[in-house]
Amino acid sequence: MATERTSAGDPARTLHLLWRDPAADRRRGPRRGLSVDAVVEAATAVADTEGLDAVTMRRVAQELGVVPMTLYTYVPGKAELLDLMLDAAYARMPRAETTGQPWRQRVAAVAEENRSLFERHPWAASVSTTRPPLGPGQMAKYEHELSVLDDLGLSDVEMDDCLSHLLTFVQACARAKADARAAQHDSAMNDEQWWESNAPLLTRVLDPEVYPTAVRVGAAAGAAHGSAYHPDHAYEFGLHRVLDAFAALIDRSRSVDASASTRGSGSGVE
Repeated sequence: MATERTSAGDPARTLHLLWRDPAADRRRGPRRGLSVDAVVEAATAVADTEGLDAVTMRRVAQELGVVPMTLYTYVPGKAELLDLMLDAAYARMPRAETTGQPWRQRVAAVAEENRSLFERHPWAASVSTTRPPLGPGQMAKYEHELSVLDDLGLSDVEMDDCLSHLLTFVQACARAKADARAAQHDSAMNDEQWWESNAPLLTRVLDPEVYPTAVRVGAAAGAAHGSAYHPDHAYEFGLHRVLDAFAALIDRSRSVDASASTRGSGSGVE
């Protein structure tokens, strides 16, 4: 999948549009029948069914039944449109109510919410968000996701680090799953069929005496998962390891806080 990035357009125009600032409306004369929201919805529908590469101003205009130049009175170009699409997708994300649940369940719920986002909008997994679109959808998402890490003894920077690591993991898994789907589509075979068709050649070249560990472990993994790579298993295994790493960080932070509290509660009498 080609990689696009957010915040690649005019930052001032983008922010005005994301927050629906009236100052961003450059149209003159009678109001037209379109809206920024309608443009974003049409572009998202194209991306969902045909991929992000198919989203052009001409293609979106075709969906809306207008000439391409009409769209430029609503959105400056594809870069700004992408930010609007992603922010709208964030705004529509279901957010689970996890108050009172153990922190592992809360964090796992955030991971699942993002995984579901990429299932609904596969194109979103290919977008680099190192400069995120700071619209209302993004900010509501960030606030919600940080809340599951609050009051765990982590510093503000550690909370942001943990969330970034979690979301990067989920996005990587979504990309890998999309790659696996593309491979199956292009080859017209599932993984099991592909391995079976290539088994005679692999048997000849993969000498267990030359590659004893690789052949043994590869065979065990293939038997367990039905393929060399199983996206759902990789996600579940990886998520547990991410949570284990968070647990170690949280435990360390709590230990430091407890030590500091003990020192601070001393009488000071020598």
